Amino acid sequence: MRSWVGPLRAAAALGPCSESGGFRTRFDFGSRDASSWFPGHMAKGLRQMRASLRRADCLVEVHDARIPLSGRNPVLQEVLGIRPHLLVLNKMDLADPCQQSRVLEQLRQQGCSHVVFTDCQRDSNVKKIVPLVAKLVSSSPRYHRAESIEYNIMVIGVPNVGKSSLINSLRRLHLKKGRATAVGGEPGVTKAVLTRIQVCETPLMYLVDTPGVLPPKLADVETGMKLALCGAIRDHLVGEDIMADYLLYVLNQQQQFGYMERYGLPEASDNIRHVLKYVAVTLGKTQKVKVLTGTGNVNIMMLNYSAAAYEFLRAFRAGRLGRLTLD
Repeated sequence: MRSWVGPLRAAAALGPCSESGGFRTRFDFGSRDASSWFPGHMAKGLRQMRASLRRADCLVEVHDARIPLSGRNPVLQEVLGIRPHLLVLNKMDLADPCQQSRVLEQLRQQGCSHVVFTDCQRDSNVKKIVPLVAKLVSSSPRYHRAESIEYNIMVIGVPNVGKSSLINSLRRLHLKKGRATAVGGEPGVTKAVLTRIQVCETPLMYLVDTPGVLPPKLADVETGMKLALCGAIRDHLVGEDIMADYLLYVLNQQQQFGYMERYGLPEASDNIRHVLKYVAVTLGKTQKVKVLTGTGNVNIMMLNYSAAAYEFLRAFRAGRLGRLTLD
């Protein structure tokens, strides 16, 4: 990848396209270090969750269906062995449906046998959760029906995967009530462990929403990049320029060329600056730049590549570039 000019950070470290002119077969992250992508407040969230764990009959782990194998917090998984566990892969409407069977098999090999794909915005498959949780809890050796007539469920996961949306969806379906907890497209909306929220009357079931917690140490930079693309890590911590470049790399690798039609490219390209030029032109993303000339300062309009990168990422997150599974 040739170095970029203008407001985007230097991309020379990202690596060149293949000499044959084809798409890159690997993505060069250079010397980037993902250790700085872990916000300090998440350590507090993890301590709060551990303190509340003793009251939980079951753990519902929510994760993004586009990254079903990447970024699941191993610290959270340490406690899964002592509680019934259900993995909810949310945002299934944005993931490639053809990959579900493969994903389920890989998760089964990892010891995760109870998995539900959901779309909480449309309540798809959410009805499966309450009866499955009740079955898992009732069959657990920790659970004694004579001592309790209610189910207490803790919802865990990394940021921005839809934990709060799941709780609101369950309340809509089972209680015919509106949202009980705030949701947002940015990580970190839920900042503290909340009080119990009733989501069902029969059986009587309460859920506790928790703040999203990333692994204190990411397995590698590419795992961090996948989490960032799905909104689990704030864009500014990673850089929208390299995120857009990595997204283009993945789209081309998986032969998802919807961006060509959307932004009017004559052919697929592995050059992110070239693609963002078309994005900026199509969406009218320009900026006024002051240029010093021999006769004084002159204001000229230039394409805003930073804004184009941001819109490119937004289009992916909204599913407008096709349904994509990054793992």
